[in-house]
Amino acid sequence: MSVSRAFITRRTLGRLAAAAAFAALAAGSAAAEELKEVVVDFATYNPVSLVLKKQGLLEKALEKDGIRVRWVQSAGSNKALEFLNAGSAHFGSTAGSAALVAKINGNPIKSVYVYSRPEWTALVTRKDSPIQTVADLRGKRVAVTRGTDPHIFLVRALAEAGLSDRDVKFVLLQHADGRMALSRGDVDAWAGLDPMMASAEVEEGARLFYRKPEANTWGVLNVREDFARKHPEIVKKVLAAYEEARKWALANPEGLKEEFIAVTRLPKAVVDRQIDERTELTHSVIGEPQRASMQAAGDALVAAGVLPADTKVKETLDALIDPQYLPASK
Repeated sequence: MSVSRAFITRRTLGRLAAAAAFAALAAGSAAAEELKEVVVDFATYNPVSLVLKKQGLLEKALEKDGIRVRWVQSAGSNKALEFLNAGSAHFGSTAGSAALVAKINGNPIKSVYVYSRPEWTALVTRKDSPIQTVADLRGKRVAVTRGTDPHIFLVRALAEAGLSDRDVKFVLLQHADGRMALSRGDVDAWAGLDPMMASAEVEEGARLFYRKPEANTWGVLNVREDFARKHPEIVKKVLAAYEEARKWALANPEGLKEEFIAVTRLPKAVVDRQIDERTELTHSVIGEPQRASMQAAGDALVAAGVLPADTKVKETLDALIDPQYLPASK
């Protein structure tokens, strides 16, 4: 090969390399431009999400990126997880235990943020019911929403009382329908969820006959893994907007309740019960406290036979919890 031919070959290769680099850069830019919409859920069990939606904080945060926000309502953790698993939402609000079980079952999510530390579930019965303890549930009909913190709370409560799901009749209903079934007398008890649980207490005198705040797992925000991998900066912006909403809610408790009432149309006494007595909003960074709570829930479900004996709870939590998108609060 002559020197001139060698030079031409190297020059041609250089041009090809430059063209390839330019094409890759253009493809990357095109991929970034493909994101035109972020789908985020809101839920009455996540008061911060209601502030975020009502005040348009996320829309403002993503406006410069040309990204619109579409909101979907989650009626329970199970619905949020269905949205995430199907790819019809990018961000979904759930209980920590529900996120763990979903991850074990293959839902491609990361838990990236804490929106509340609630006591949002308890076992509920009517004011005139003879049921006083979990043991009294033997042979009874209990309304429950599968795949949610109330479901897991119920399973753990039964196990502690020496019972299992074989000793009671689970009536599978969404949370609001479970509350109505209890009111009508169609079931003997209900694994409740706020604000429907608070509403049943205030409006009908329903009794929370079994409470265990520490067995309520944290409220966590989840994101689809593929979305977080492709758009980490957008995830950070979403969480920054969430932080703005959470801090506003902390600084304006009455304003929070006003916005909650505007969305839910619930009486103030019901909202006071949920927000003042059973909802703590002082945490945001996901880490060891949430891990410990989820680990305890997972271990209890394995011991109760709800999850297989070989379930790798710790390893699943390692893959689920991802705090990198929100810096630690100072």
